[in-house]
Amino acid sequence: MMDDRKLEILRAIVTDYVSSREPVGSRALVERHRLGVSPATVRNDMAVLEEEGYIAQPHTSAGRIPTDKGYRLFVDRLGQVKPLSPAEQRAISTFMAGALDLDDVVRRTVRLLAQVTHQVAIVQYPVLNSATIRHVEVVELSSDRALVIVVNSSGRIEQRPMELAGLTSDAVALVRARVNEAVVGLTPAQAVDRLGVLLEQLPPDAQGAGGVLVATLLDLMATDPSTRVVVGGVPNLTRFGDQFETTVKPVLEALEEQVVLLRLLGEATTASDVTVRIGHENPYEPLQATSVVASAYGFDEDVWATLGVVGPTRMDYPSTIASVRAVARYVGRFLAEG
Repeated sequence: MMDDRKLEILRAIVTDYVSSREPVGSRALVERHRLGVSPATVRNDMAVLEEEGYIAQPHTSAGRIPTDKGYRLFVDRLGQVKPLSPAEQRAISTFMAGALDLDDVVRRTVRLLAQVTHQVAIVQYPVLNSATIRHVEVVELSSDRALVIVVNSSGRIEQRPMELAGLTSDAVALVRARVNEAVVGLTPAQAVDRLGVLLEQLPPDAQGAGGVLVATLLDLMATDPSTRVVVGGVPNLTRFGDQFETTVKPVLEALEEQVVLLRLLGEATTASDVTVRIGHENPYEPLQATSVVASAYGFDEDVWATLGVVGPTRMDYPSTIASVRAVARYVGRFLAEG
């Protein structure tokens, strides 16, 4: 069991290194922090911390920097999450309040998260199990082409092109009306079942239009929004240009892989409960010089999706955890109220 003094020294090293980006020496610790001991005692304690793997010396005659193990202990036992100020809370609420639909909510969320954390933000599209279909429309674009539009109760709009070759406008209008009668008020999963029955009930002269429209709707509803991820704040990586090969390049490469991003967020399964994975705790090897702070978001016990940030292990964990948690709560509440 590590004693309180060594824990306090580790806390000071993490805090100073995150702030200064420079290795921390014993003399600087004594000058900046009220440790109540001599520099010699601090050096001895730092030697123990280094031997136990919590800090490391990047090169000879340098101070010490935290290791992944040191950051983990800091997050678990030493880092007190900083509560957001009333002004920060109001700023988040105001920023989200102007959202027009679900796509706008996701875009605003990723921008907000990148701004408040100064990291790369990742937001997974929510799966709103309670969202129902509000309207299905078919807009004829030409004699042989139309656009199928589905609006759901969360404000989300999906659309797909549809071929009209050989189909009459009257048949398309009839099928559209029957489809709305059948699926409005249902969830997409319920609508899929109903559409199969509807097709069998159409009159013979509408079977052709019905088959094309139903096939288009089934293709549209089969798209799983949970596999969609939006990324923001990539310019924040320019602050770490000195770590291009170890941090910036791997992050840029990972941002091109949706599956990797979903895996990064994957362990956050409880709404507003923050998961922190540091360095080598990440399952994706090229990103093991980075940390991921993530949270699920939703309402009450329902989890709709996840969001989080990725950045260097040298990040301000207390502030980042607080920001990720706050944004997750606001987004869940906003979508529930909307």
